[in-house]
Amino acid sequence: MSVAIITDSTACLPPDLAERYGIGIVPLHLIFGGRTFVDSMTADTHGFYELLRTSPGRPTTAAPSPGMFLRAIGEAARTADSVLCVTVSKQFSAMYDSARQAIELARAESPGLDVRIVDSRNAAMAQGFVVLEAARAAQAGAGIDAVVARVEEMATRVTLLAMLDTLTYLARGGRVPRVAAWAAGMIQVKPIVRFTASDIRLLARTRTRRRALTRMVDILSELTAGRPVHLAVHHANAPADAERLLAEARRRVEVAEAFVSEFTQVMGVHTGPGLAGFAFWTE
Repeated sequence: MSVAIITDSTACLPPDLAERYGIGIVPLHLIFGGRTFVDSMTADTHGFYELLRTSPGRPTTAAPSPGMFLRAIGEAARTADSVLCVTVSKQFSAMYDSARQAIELARAESPGLDVRIVDSRNAAMAQGFVVLEAARAAQAGAGIDAVVARVEEMATRVTLLAMLDTLTYLARGGRVPRVAAWAAGMIQVKPIVRFTASDIRLLARTRTRRRALTRMVDILSELTAGRPVHLAVHHANAPADAERLLAEARRRVEVAEAFVSEFTQVMGVHTGPGLAGFAFWTE
């Protein structure tokens, strides 16, 4: 029984990986400065981040409608016996509810189709790695029960580690209420935050970007403890920092695979420009 995998654009999956494993990506949308942006990793993001820095207004973001998920499910069902939708954490978005409604409609329209949904409990390439491992299991011939089990396992193994230029954007968005307290009095401080399926924690406060980048590699080395690492280096309009992080990580840890993945526009709205960090899991 073949299994098709669907996720949303907040997973920040590199397009070549999504294509290689046949992963369907349902995009979010945002309206900003009178323009509508389709959340993606293929657009030139420099102009978007410049607008984000300088505009007095705030973008509004919208989860994909149930209809968009329903279309993605229909497309996936053309070549698969079952469909699994893996969404960004319910903590951060209404995406799960939108996908769940679509699945109810799909089941009503196609009673013979086995279609399921799992909350990844993560975001960015932490979510992306959950999705990627689901797709790899499916490509290896696993049935949907085994693929769901792999997703549930991976959701607890991935970590997102990020240095933010400021906590203002996270606090302003209200998606992570605790950061509002952290942000107080932190002018010119570069916080390092760890996101996992069960916890959001401020790990360090550094005074400069250079120190923050060095500290992140230290933390990565400490958390992985010499085990092989599956690594994605994230950035939000900071490609030079991402390349530096990747080079330093390769020197310090055993890298099983590595990608550089820029944040999509919707993710950048919540973190602000200048983010750099790691998503990873260890064998």
